[in-house]
Amino acid sequence: MSRKRRMFDIEVPVEEPETFPAGKEDDKPQRRGPMATAIAETVGSTRDRARLEAEIRAENDALAQEHVRLKRAGLIVDLIPLDVIDTQKLVRDRAPAADFELAELVQSIRDIGLSNPIRVEPGREGRFELIQGWRRLSAYRQLLEETGDAETWGRIPAGIAARGDALEQLYRRMVDENMVRKDISFAEMAQLALHYAMDPHTAENDPDRAVAILFKSAGYQKRSYIRNFIPMVQALGEVLIYPQEIPRALGLTLAQRLAEMPGLAAAITAELKNWDSRTAKDELNVLRRFAGQGADTSNDAPPLKASRPAAPAGRAKTTFQIPRPQGNAKCIAANGRLEIRLPRDFSAVDRRKLEAAVAALLDQIG
Repeated sequence: MSRKRRMFDIEVPVEEPETFPAGKEDDKPQRRGPMATAIAETVGSTRDRARLEAEIRAENDALAQEHVRLKRAGLIVDLIPLDVIDTQKLVRDRAPAADFELAELVQSIRDIGLSNPIRVEPGREGRFELIQGWRRLSAYRQLLEETGDAETWGRIPAGIAARGDALEQLYRRMVDENMVRKDISFAEMAQLALHYAMDPHTAENDPDRAVAILFKSAGYQKRSYIRNFIPMVQALGEVLIYPQEIPRALGLTLAQRLAEMPGLAAAITAELKNWDSRTAKDELNVLRRFAGQGADTSNDAPPLKASRPAAPAGRAKTTFQIPRPQGNAKCIAANGRLEIRLPRDFSAVDRRKLEAAVAALLDQIG
């Protein structure tokens, strides 16, 4: 009898691969101890804090750059007290008695306020240096003096510029601002060129070359007229009250005659000196007569003052420079005036020492 062999189908389950170490399967969350959890949280917090600090620094840098840009453009405006604004950095030709439009500006500001802020540059110890806006600042000071209202007129809107602009650029801005005024005269422009050349902080000492620097935006013919006015302003600037009233033709003729007649400046000075009550018409009549143009004989013209004997002929002004450790001292000697311009704060010198030095100087020159 044959034995039959039986066959069975047995399903054997597929064994899962063993993991080592036991119980550390990848698909199961791993349990951390308290120390590991604290370290991980600290690392994450430090990374987040570093990222936030970097973002804050980048934002602050961008804000600082924007602040400097706005400052250089004069677009940051604040109310600046009048008594902390100085006007020594730029030499200006501003005579209050000769500025007839200042009263109109004062009234305009009183009625409608200041439409265009002045421009200042930060100085030392909380002070500011005026860059643009002499007449506007003068108007505010006059309003404060007239009203005593410090709350309204004791501070002026001012654009605060960043430091670092070249002095030449500051002078150019001041000149261009004045050029916008249609009534600015050739005598005033010549005076600006003279002041630029006299400023001890500028590199240019020649007024003729100063014209080329300051009046680049003007045409060649206009610059030529300004240069022709310079000798006249040099010779008569100390005695003239109304130089801004001198017409171009009269100024050019007078400059030519001053060059041809060395004693003419002394004669004009002798006639105008101590005549403080004269009007603009009086002064122009004298200048026309010496220029050979005759005087204005209209009915409303006041009689001319009697001529005085002419003073001895000579140079109306002497200029020279003396090298000093602080820079070149520019010296101007004129009738009744001796001026020394040096990049130094003389107000910081002890008064007694300063008086003794000036007295010694006067004793030396007799």
